[in-house]
Amino acid sequence: MADAVLYDVTDGLATITINRPEAMNAMNVAAKEALRDAARAAADDSAVRAVLLTATGKAFCVGQDLKEHVSLLSAAEQSGSGGVMSTVREHYNPVVRALTGMAKPVVAGVNGVAAGAGLGFALAADYRIVADTASFTTSFAGVALTADSGVSWTLPRLVGPSRAADLLLFPRSFSAQEAYDWGIANRLVPAAELAAEALKTARALAEGPTVAYAALKESLAYGADHSLDEALDKEEELQARAGSSEDHAIAVKAFLAKQPPRYLGR
Repeated sequence: MADAVLYDVTDGLATITINRPEAMNAMNVAAKEALRDAARAAADDSAVRAVLLTATGKAFCVGQDLKEHVSLLSAAEQSGSGGVMSTVREHYNPVVRALTGMAKPVVAGVNGVAAGAGLGFALAADYRIVADTASFTTSFAGVALTADSGVSWTLPRLVGPSRAADLLLFPRSFSAQEAYDWGIANRLVPAAELAAEALKTARALAEGPTVAYAALKESLAYGADHSLDEALDKEEELQARAGSSEDHAIAVKAFLAKQPPRYLGR
């Protein structure tokens, strides 16, 4: 059996590939554990300067593997053990925390449908490149569940609380074009170009000023729920950090020399 998630680090870029194409990249326990561990590995590896999250086959990720989920629910009911939904604590939350919290940019290359937790993983990325044939589905209420994988936090911040409520209360699929129009997709590309464009973008970030990217990521998250005065103080703190980095010195020297900078990521 092929690995449910593939992990590769090359030239500072960690590529995490969900690899269950026969199941539309649905998340069974093995896949959830592998994705969690890969995201944590990328976050903790100082040699990794950017991350590309993508998938094989026709889907990005359709969320929970419901076939496995039904069998786990049945087994829990017979044993009286419960705890099936502990997967949110054990798997989904750690994945989203690793993607959003790592001090390096994360690019999602969305090649096909992203539903449920798959939508959550895509929204947890810092930048989304989406195939024009892809789609997104807010499927939680459709199986009598609430939002998880950070969707209750990320979705309203991208599309606004009113549209988020509409999509979650009345779950449906929406197109790649709608995702672009609403600000979910940063870029929309032909499906045949998705893999190359996502890789090109992620590699460019892996070669960039990593300390500055980390500061930008932190400041955007902080500014989302703090006052202007607090955001200004945070910017002062983060600018001091970025300004003392080797990459800043490299950038200034390169600018004065009219040469492209070659960043070290520190």
